[in-house]
Amino acid sequence: MQLCCFYPYLDIYDKVSTSLYGFKHPSQYDGVIKPIRKINTKLIIDEWDNFQRIIVSLALKTTTQSIIIGKLSTYARKNKTKRALWEYDNIICSLYLLNYVDSPALRRNVQQALNRGENYHQLRRAISFANFGKLRFKTEYEQQIWNECSRLIANCIIYYNSTILSNLLSYKEKTGNIQDAELLKQISPIAWQHINLHGRYEFRKQQEHINMDAIVQELANVPIKQKPN
Repeated sequence: MQLCCFYPYLDIYDKVSTSLYGFKHPSQYDGVIKPIRKINTKLIIDEWDNFQRIIVSLALKTTTQSIIIGKLSTYARKNKTKRALWEYDNIICSLYLLNYVDSPALRRNVQQALNRGENYHQLRRAISFANFGKLRFKTEYEQQIWNECSRLIANCIIYYNSTILSNLLSYKEKTGNIQDAELLKQISPIAWQHINLHGRYEFRKQQEHINMDAIVQELANVPIKQKPN
């Protein structure tokens, strides 16, 4: 089943020339950007009742997206409902493409979101391969445990960093250092340079509390530099 993917395009002009649709014939559009063909609105209108039933089923949670996609995937390619969904998806993708071309802020936000995702995967890889790349699992079950443990440790690191940044932000705002506070809001909690990934993890019944105030006081004396564009 065709899906509209919201991601940055390496060649936006090539994407627009092959994936943009309009409500009129391409010859009726002026300018550089033109759709490749007209949207079949009649097909969408004819299948609108089926659209509504699908949306209501999802809203009431009487079915799931995976079940609906699975059923639609079993239909023939020329199935009317499937073709109507593709056509409706072309409208959504076209609107997104036009917004992406027209809005520098949207392009910047999409790129930042992707960067955060990539940083998270880099953290997961750093945790998983801390043992010089040696994999200690022998079965698929042990592999799943290995992956879940690395996910747990990654989330702990992100939570730890977020707690430090939040407390430091509150400190900067209370002391009136607005410039540093604004810079702190731009710092990602995904970082591990200060984490010893080659150490030994111990889970004790008696927890050792972290002195967050001492950490914040020490970091408050470190100048915050703005990342160059």
